[in-house]
Amino acid sequence: MPTSTAIFWPVIAQVALIHVVYFLMLKRRYRAVRAGLAKPQDYWVPAIEPEPSATVARSLINQFELPVLFFLVCVLFYVTAGVNHAVVAVAWLFVLSRFAHAYVHVTSNRLRVRQRLFVIGFVVNSVLWGLFAVHIAGI
Repeated sequence: MPTSTAIFWPVIAQVALIHVVYFLMLKRRYRAVRAGLAKPQDYWVPAIEPEPSATVARSLINQFELPVLFFLVCVLFYVTAGVNHAVVAVAWLFVLSRFAHAYVHVTSNRLRVRQRLFVIGFVVNSVLWGLFAVHIAGI
């Protein structure tokens, strides 16, 4: 596999995480309706949602915040021929941080742990953007 396209494996893993969180949210919402904790119409505008599905719904929203910058920088590395082993390794670190963050969010939801994992992902994402800036500057 060429190094240039290796950048897309962490992207695919991040997209897979999004699909898993979507599935989990649907499953928990369905379970809440079956248990009588919510009615289907409660999800039209889910201002009040049972806690088990609310945490997953919030986790899903998180997958479209910081990861959007990750997707963009990966594509930019690819189109500018800047992908190398270091970039791919840092991209995998970002994805690992997002998997860990999502896992904590949909299980224990321990804020302190979740916050640390978010900060790790934020820093790693910033490193990717720094590497991209160095790449396009030709340094």
